[in-house]
Amino acid sequence: MPESASPESPSPESPSPESATPESATPESGSPAVTPIEVRAEDLAQVRYNTDGLVAAIVTDIETKDVLMMAWMNEESLQMSLEQGRTVFWSRSRQELWRKGDTSGDRQFIRSASYDCDGDTLLFVVEQEGSGACHTGNYSCFFRAFGA
Repeated sequence: MPESASPESPSPESPSPESATPESATPESGSPAVTPIEVRAEDLAQVRYNTDGLVAAIVTDIETKDVLMMAWMNEESLQMSLEQGRTVFWSRSRQELWRKGDTSGDRQFIRSASYDCDGDTLLFVVEQEGSGACHTGNYSCFFRAFGA
């Protein structure tokens, strides 16, 4: 259940002890391959965390180009995401890490990761598995429009 900008999701998707280590690059039957992202220390040093030690992470779909969700990452969740090739976020309400899809099955396999010109926003392009990114059952968390 994703923790998007608002409201905070009440259901946890916390990494289990076995998910604290990277998965094999061999995909499960029908699942995308897990591909760790190699990163240089100087790139990680460019990330600017807010006063709470968090940085905004935008997630988009590699095929549709749709924005799927926005969630928060701390330094540890960013490192885990890059090493594991799957998105791991920081839950502000629960004060714990959660790896997208561990509970719902709606996993996100990272295909590219970048940071913006100020270093205060991350962008992940993912291969989305399952029914989508939103805990409401919608494919994207951005399904509501103003004035609609």
